[in-house]
Amino acid sequence: MLICMLISMPSTSVRIDRTTHEELKRLANRLGKTVGETVALAVRRLRQERVGRELTAPLSQEEIEWLDADLG
Repeated sequence: MLICMLISMPSTSVRIDRTTHEELKRLANRLGKTVGETVALAVRRLRQERVGRELTAPLSQEEIEWLDADLG
C-alpha cells in the first residue's frame, strides 16, 4: 500500500549530508524498503511519537476544569 502511494505521488529532492544518506540506505536495505519508503516510515513514526507524547502529557488546569464542569 505504501509503495502504491509513493509511486503515484510526485517526488522531490531533499538535501542531506552523506553520512545520513549512507545510514538511510543501510536502514532501507535492512528493512527491505526503498529509501523513499524508509523516509515515509520515519516521518510516520515521528508523527506517532509526537501524538503519543501529547496524549500522555498531564492535563492543563483549563482542561481539568472543563472535564470537571457541571453539565447539568
